[in-house]
Amino acid sequence: MTTTTVHLLRHGEVHNPGGILYGRLPGFRLSENGRHQAELVAKALTDADLGAVVASPMQRAQETAAPIADAHGLEVGTDDGLIEAANRFEGERVAVGDGALRVPRHWPKLRDPFTPSWGEPYLRIAHRMLGAVHRARELAPGREVLCVSHQLPIWTVRRFVTGQRLWHDPRKRQCGLASLTSFVFADGELTQIRYSEPAGASDPRRTGA
Repeated sequence: MTTTTVHLLRHGEVHNPGGILYGRLPGFRLSENGRHQAELVAKALTDADLGAVVASPMQRAQETAAPIADAHGLEVGTDDGLIEAANRFEGERVAVGDGALRVPRHWPKLRDPFTPSWGEPYLRIAHRMLGAVHRARELAPGREVLCVSHQLPIWTVRRFVTGQRLWHDPRKRQCGLASLTSFVFADGELTQIRYSEPAGASDPRRTGA
C-alpha cells in the first residue's frame, strides 16, 4: 500500500494596513509576523518527507512556501488551482456593520449566499482545489507534498470531501493562519484528514485570506 500525504497550508499573516479584502489583488506580501509564521511551519516540517512544494500564484502564498522549500532543497512549483477565490468585494472593507456591506449598491451582490453571488461558486472552488490536491499527490507517491493556498479554498475542499454542504458560516472555519490541513491517501483513496496549527492559533474571522 502506498501512503501519500498532501498538506494544505494556509499562508501566513499579510501586511494589510488598510484592512481591505485583497483577494486576488497583486502586491500583498507577508507581514513580519507572517514571515515568522512561515519559519515556524518550516521548523515543524523539518522531519517531514517532503517530495514537492507547490503554491498558489499569489505573492503571500509563494512567500510562505519559500522557507519550507529551501529547508528541503526544493523549488516552489505553482498551481493556479490553489489560488484564492475570486470575490467581487476585492479592494473594499467588508467587515460586518462597516464599509462596503453598508452601501446599497452592493446589496444585490449578497442576494444568494449559497452559491455565493458575490464571488466564485463554492463548487467550482472545490473542484479546482481537489484537482490541485490530486496533481500534488502524483508528484511524490509514497511521500509528503506541501500545497500553499488560502483559507476559503482549503475550507471548501475539506467540506466537499467530507460530504458537508459548501455554504457555511465563515466565522467557524477551522483554518487558521499558517495552519495545516493534511489529506492522507492510501493507494489514491482519501483515508484521513488531520488539522494542526504549527504557528499557533489565529482568528478564523480574518478577511482577505
